[in-house]
Amino acid sequence: MNYAALRRSVAALLMGAAHAQPAAATTPPAALPTAVVADNPAAHPSFAVRVVGKGRPVLLIPGLTCPGAVWDETVARYQSRYQCHVLSLTGFGGLAPAAGGSPTAPFLPAVRDELLAYINAQKLDRPAVIGHSLGGFMGLWLSTTQPGAVGPLVILDSLPFLAAIQNPATTVETARPMAEGMRQQVSAGNMPLAQQRQMVASMVTDTARQRLVARWGQASTPARVAQAMYEMYTTDLRADLGAVRQPALVLGSWAAYQPFGATLASTRAIFAAQYAKLPQHRIEMSQAGKHFLMYDDTAWFFQQTDAFLQTHYADKATYARKK
Repeated sequence: MNYAALRRSVAALLMGAAHAQPAAATTPPAALPTAVVADNPAAHPSFAVRVVGKGRPVLLIPGLTCPGAVWDETVARYQSRYQCHVLSLTGFGGLAPAAGGSPTAPFLPAVRDELLAYINAQKLDRPAVIGHSLGGFMGLWLSTTQPGAVGPLVILDSLPFLAAIQNPATTVETARPMAEGMRQQVSAGNMPLAQQRQMVASMVTDTARQRLVARWGQASTPARVAQAMYEMYTTDLRADLGAVRQPALVLGSWAAYQPFGATLASTRAIFAAQYAKLPQHRIEMSQAGKHFLMYDDTAWFFQQTDAFLQTHYADKATYARKK
């Protein structure tokens, strides 16, 4: 397997459209009906929340450069049975960062801490978490930081230490120079649009979705994206996974890496090695989906997630018995 090429491909998945200059405006998808809940947005300046539906709470966390709208189809499916708390991180997809903040100030640790505080303030009873890419990483980080704060995890195409995809012996310190170089490059915001579209095509199959993801990337703040990438590449959660109490469903993709020599078995082995210390987890690999599994392999994603939530998060009484 050509691990160097695979690493470049994964970096492309993360970088997406981050190098493009921010666009003046974007056309967001149609809004879904929103429930009104008591909230204090000033308490979580690193993200905004949209709440839709009724039932047990579910947090939906998007990946790099994507707003909460990436979950619109997922929310449409689940809003009749769950109360969906849909996050949009500031600096991604057109949501401006809070005024006065430093672009190199810690960002993902702030998201983690503010989200834990949000769960407490809203009195959410161990909400399930569905996270894509960076969002899946954040779900793991919430669980290792406060194991009792959240419920079952659905993790879409994410790893607890992205920098170690090529070499499992990679450490935070050995990864730091590469991560710093990446941060400087992405902060420059100089990726040509054609190159950006080529990268997005490696993440999503459908051309309409490609345009949507690219538009979100254009509307993102390069310095914020660069900082988030740096923090993901210099945060290793592997040793902390043993603290996680809740079951986790890990959904992986491999088809996009096939031109670089990857196979389903070799890619699954990378996931298995990285999640080895996670006590209750199951890894499932999509046969054909690229990085955006909820777009590329929608029926499979819903089949897997429906069954997992039904087993581990069916209703309050059932979940209390499993605690």
